[in-house]
Amino acid sequence: MKRLLIVLLLGALAVTVHTAYTRCGTPPTYPQSPQHHDGRFHNPAPRPAMGWWQGLKLARTFLFAKPAGTVPDRPIPVRSLTRVELEAAPNGSLYRLGHSTVLLKLNGRYWLTDPVFSERASPVQWAGPARFHKPPIDLDALPPIAGVILSHNHYDHLDRDAVRRLADKARRFIAPLGVGDQLVRWGVDPAKVEQLDWWQSTEVEGLRLTATPAQHFSGRGLADGDRSLWASWVIQAGDLRVFFSGDSGYFDGFKAIGDAYGPFDLTLMETGAYDPRWAFVHMQPEQTLQAHLDLRGRWLLPIHNGTFDLAMHPWEQPFERITALASERRVSLSTPVMGERVDLNAPHAGTAWWREETRR
Repeated sequence: MKRLLIVLLLGALAVTVHTAYTRCGTPPTYPQSPQHHDGRFHNPAPRPAMGWWQGLKLARTFLFAKPAGTVPDRPIPVRSLTRVELEAAPNGSLYRLGHSTVLLKLNGRYWLTDPVFSERASPVQWAGPARFHKPPIDLDALPPIAGVILSHNHYDHLDRDAVRRLADKARRFIAPLGVGDQLVRWGVDPAKVEQLDWWQSTEVEGLRLTATPAQHFSGRGLADGDRSLWASWVIQAGDLRVFFSGDSGYFDGFKAIGDAYGPFDLTLMETGAYDPRWAFVHMQPEQTLQAHLDLRGRWLLPIHNGTFDLAMHPWEQPFERITALASERRVSLSTPVMGERVDLNAPHAGTAWWREETRR
């Protein structure tokens, strides 16, 4: 039975990887979008093809040939949060809750990016990448959420259980085209959902949110590859500007965003789950730093790391590489412990918490 389960998981992973890279024409759902044709969304530059055999080899490597060190051998330090503490926090506060989930307090209200609170970033909760740490605060303990900002529909960014639990707690859900339709199918009130194409903006509770390009892909199963859009986000609260990268390979879109909306007080930049085999859709740390410079960011806060095992590199490598690069290029870098407050008006460097030697 165990061997059959492994074979089934291997086959499913290979099919999922292949599906994400395959295009098959279906009637268009979003004909108003320049990114949508042949029934799917597209990057400006075509994504390199990945065949069945490549997908199978990659799946085999993930299941049977993972190098040592991709999962921590010691507890991840987490600073627990309470609702009372959050309500007392000043405006301009940011808390990293894990992976790409960030809580922002702006204009006296609370905002969540890509909320993932489940134990696994997976279609099922009995298999798949498990969390290295618990969230600093339980979702039900959060104060009312003014808006949930979503970048795309991959499992490590869009958690169905979290969405269902937020359906009443959150006043608005702001998502790329197609992702909002998925939220409605999961039971979110359609009146709460707003979907944007690249370069479109909306005003929500005093914030201006703009969906901006990213170089990535979408899909949660065998038949929905690229049926919804992916995006990065510009978050503006008065004079304060924050960039949220979502997931992306490096491309000239970062400079275009920087020219249109920069400089940014802080950039939340994908730095993790990278590999040369999928560099088109996930940046190497050197590219993350260059994207931050393209955006004209003042402080860089690396995300998409420290919570799930999603690649072949040691779990702490993204922090080590981006820290060395930032020091070399004299870029201001913030690496807060999960749950630690960051003042967006005056960020701090944080500590090298991933080097702590406390063992399990």
